[in-house]
Amino acid sequence: MNQTYADIQPISSTEIQGLKKSFAEDGYFVVPNAIPTEPLAELHKTITAEFDRAKAAGELFSGGGQVSGHLNCFPGAGSRFIYDILEARGIIGLVKELDPKIKGLPNIGCNFNLPGSVTQHYHADRFYTGHFMIINIAIVETTLENGAIDMVPGTHKKFYPYWKFALEAPYRNAVRVPAHRGDILVRNSNVWHRGMPNKTTVPRPMIAFTWEDGGSTNPDPWAVEDGKIKFRPNWFRPTALGRLRERMFVSVPASYSAVRFVMSLSGKGYSS
Repeated sequence: MNQTYADIQPISSTEIQGLKKSFAEDGYFVVPNAIPTEPLAELHKTITAEFDRAKAAGELFSGGGQVSGHLNCFPGAGSRFIYDILEARGIIGLVKELDPKIKGLPNIGCNFNLPGSVTQHYHADRFYTGHFMIINIAIVETTLENGAIDMVPGTHKKFYPYWKFALEAPYRNAVRVPAHRGDILVRNSNVWHRGMPNKTTVPRPMIAFTWEDGGSTNPDPWAVEDGKIKFRPNWFRPTALGRLRERMFVSVPASYSAVRFVMSLSGKGYSS
């Protein structure tokens, strides 16, 4: 690990017990000040500069989340230090304890919430029996104004087809989860949540480590894309049909909900 972070202290056993309790009850927990802010600020500058460059060069895809304002991103090899610090603090070990299915390193991603983005629909990140662990890392101040995530505590405890989620309305207990730069959110993929609008004039990135199917199949997940930052589509494919669906989602969100409701009655589209 970088010698700059050699003095980082692990979280205490008392803290760990409290985090486990929160995770069992809510399906997630927050660890404040988990990562030093200075290297995160530099990473933020690098990711934002690459987005501006790719956009100006016409290298970004059409649609794929640009209409709704939510993009995915590979944050590059420069984000590796985050994992090193989380490992030194015992947080990676805790995540592995909470999910014994974890086999190795995580997949590396980033949610890039653009100015003017819209409210996403509530969803879980995968089918119920395929749940996995997620660590979200705030690399900027994440507020209600720039799109702090909206979480529905406890929804990891039972299977919700979308129709049941809509009718039982557990989202009435939803909470927003703002974060300071350096805070982390550890969550079960089965917790229903949604991305929220970014009402500011600058993008809001948030790093994600995810362990789908036990973790990355790449021996070095920071080496994908040759270690370079890469922007990717989010929910919607950058195709003619994908762009049509995305415009429908943005323009007539009620119709999108209706489609999800009907599909979930037949066992399809229950969580996305």
